[in-house]
Amino acid sequence: MKTNLWLGDEAIAQAAIDAGISGVFAYPGTPSTEITEYIQQSAEAQERGIRARWSCNEKTAMEAALGMSFAGKRAVVCMKHVGLNVASDAFINSAITGANGGLVVVAADDPSMHSSQNEQDSRFYGSFAQIPFFEPSSQQEAYDIVLAAFDVSERHGVPILVRLTTRMAHSRADVVRRVDRPREQKPVKFPSDSRRFVLLPAIARRNYAELLGKTRNFEEESEHSAFNVLEEGGDHSVGIIACGIAANYVREVYGSKIPHPMFRLVQYPLPRRRLAKLMQACKAVIVFEDGYPLVEELLRGVGGAPCAVKGRLDGTLPRAGELDPHNVARALGLVSQPAVEAPPEIVPRPPMLCPGCPHANMFDYLREAIAGSPGARVFSDIGCYTLGALPPYEAINSCVDMGASITMAKGAAEAGVHPAIAVIGDSTFTHSGITGLLDVVEDRTAVTVIISDNLTTGMTGGQNSPATGRLEQICAGLGVEPTHLHIIEPLPSNHQSNVALLKRELEYKGPSVIISRRPCIQTGKRSG
Repeated sequence: MKTNLWLGDEAIAQAAIDAGISGVFAYPGTPSTEITEYIQQSAEAQERGIRARWSCNEKTAMEAALGMSFAGKRAVVCMKHVGLNVASDAFINSAITGANGGLVVVAADDPSMHSSQNEQDSRFYGSFAQIPFFEPSSQQEAYDIVLAAFDVSERHGVPILVRLTTRMAHSRADVVRRVDRPREQKPVKFPSDSRRFVLLPAIARRNYAELLGKTRNFEEESEHSAFNVLEEGGDHSVGIIACGIAANYVREVYGSKIPHPMFRLVQYPLPRRRLAKLMQACKAVIVFEDGYPLVEELLRGVGGAPCAVKGRLDGTLPRAGELDPHNVARALGLVSQPAVEAPPEIVPRPPMLCPGCPHANMFDYLREAIAGSPGARVFSDIGCYTLGALPPYEAINSCVDMGASITMAKGAAEAGVHPAIAVIGDSTFTHSGITGLLDVVEDRTAVTVIISDNLTTGMTGGQNSPATGRLEQICAGLGVEPTHLHIIEPLPSNHQSNVALLKRELEYKGPSVIISRRPCIQTGKRSG
């Protein structure tokens, strides 16, 4: 078989194609974006008619993938970790409905928050949903896991969660493709129980009892999984439990021979019997896991009192941030000094808006428009324009989650803040801002909403926005009055007229929408 130098995301994408998927459903979000983009650009996927368009948000993606599974076909749904929060209602309930066609949910976590507002651990969602989940330790394993996960999904009739982290998603390694050509797509085949997906309480209780009855099978499969591997070592003073990518850091620290026994944990739920055997043979175990101390918490008491469980909770490892070879080496007692800091001569360069960015002009207008209003507050959203919090703009007061700008502005306005301003991008607006604007219109709240429309999903690489060319129609359809729905072009030459318009709308004691529209400078360059 041919060896390929793939990102972890690309290995997952090719495995999904090779497994015979009929569709990929996703909303772009770092570090998961490249999975869907790879499938979109794949000649094999196009030849087989694999559905590969972006969804409005992660919830709609999850529900569409569940619908494809309902029809008996295989589907993969991809998102970053905070996207799983958005999809969680459908995700948790999909464990209760079960899967008909194979259904794999890929969640890409971001320890150390390289491009995220938190570093939550998606493994907790797998445990919460009580379904099998996987955490690959290499790009090859990422490919192999996804290829196998569809079979596991159909064998047990449940969705499968695959969790990876930024380092796994965005680093490359040799991957051997296991098949010559993708498997054939499944035919349409409806569930044998026609009421299984109707979660009325009586049916949901029955389905939930069935799910609980399967947990022993999940545990036994994990106990015997070829993905969970114990590597023997002679020194039992310490046992190592390495979750997913953490095994690579341990190998980097020790080189070719690891002196301690190391259990590489990839498939969940926990193989408790195998882990208990390791713990009984060692004086202590150190749990290396990127993210929260999930395994460390679960293991306390499993192996008996003589074995100490160490990790993030007891200070052996930092409580926050991603693992790296240095903090792994310190935990193993191989180095004592702190990590080397950058010399003071190296000045960090903060992120900034691109020269010529339309968001920059919009912030210039906004700052001037509110200069005489000390009570003004600007509630921003997730996107490139969040950089408006930094110098030279320092123009926003909040950024919490997708869509929160409009709803937070509404709550602040109802608390007496005026003017209350929301800044949101075109893609974020269709992701989760529409319902907030509907609330504003319904209650006639004095909120000025600025939709900074750069005609793309700029922060994640320029994916299509479902609102392109239709924002004004959407806002009008929600009930925004035509006299308070405006489109401006953010150019320096329009500065005075745009500032004047903003000032007028900020005084209005009702719902107002200003669409600031100019193409993203980067996507404009790429399109010529």
